[in-house]
Amino acid sequence: MPDALPDLFHADGVLFDLDGVLTPTAEVHMRAWQAVFDDVFARWSITPPYTDADYYDYVDGKKRYDGVASLLRSRNVEVPWGHVDDDPSAETICGIGNRKNAAFAASLRAQGIVPYPGSLALVESLRAAGIPLGVVSSSKNAEEVLAAAGIRSLFRVVVDGVVAERDGLASKPAADMFAAGAAALGVDPSRSVAVEDATSGAASASAAGYRTVIGVDRGAGADALRAAGATIVVDDLAVFVPATRTDIPETA
Repeated sequence: MPDALPDLFHADGVLFDLDGVLTPTAEVHMRAWQAVFDDVFARWSITPPYTDADYYDYVDGKKRYDGVASLLRSRNVEVPWGHVDDDPSAETICGIGNRKNAAFAASLRAQGIVPYPGSLALVESLRAAGIPLGVVSSSKNAEEVLAAAGIRSLFRVVVDGVVAERDGLASKPAADMFAAGAAALGVDPSRSVAVEDATSGAASASAAGYRTVIGVDRGAGADALRAAGATIVVDDLAVFVPATRTDIPETA
């Protein structure tokens, strides 16, 4: 546990990434990407094989199509971008991204999702203290995931992949999405807190000028998160919950 924790309860606002920070949907995303890229790599004879490291290096935290393009570019593969309404069978950046989204949506509907206990406890404590809260997620599924997890009402604003496409916001690690989140919430980033599990997200929040960037290490690595801009790295957001909260179950 870190020696000194920043005080989140006197911040102008706190903005959370979703997948891997509030909910374990990052694991669902990872499995969906693995299935899609394994198939693409096999059919196109792309080497070396797709790995979890590729997810963290090229896909994690980015908008869906940007992640596809970044990953394929890492293998010197270029395909047409296509259009957002491409059929999932299309051999385009958008088609591959839509194929992954179909796999993710099917898994979410079949299995549901439950928030991380420590993350939920922190959100509830901050909300009870009157701290403005928002979500900044590259996913176009953010609203669906928040609703499925039963936590949408806890956040005043959601800046997600749908908003990013509508408003022309550049994908993380550019500052755009976290800057837009602060603007939508009506807070000053220099007096606010961002919470991320992806290096691209930590870099985005840092570039947007957030006072504190909390990295939640769900697999990206503490050193990588710090190098990207995290000012502190923890394993579980429960460490920020006031000691008076005694109803937080232990995570497995």
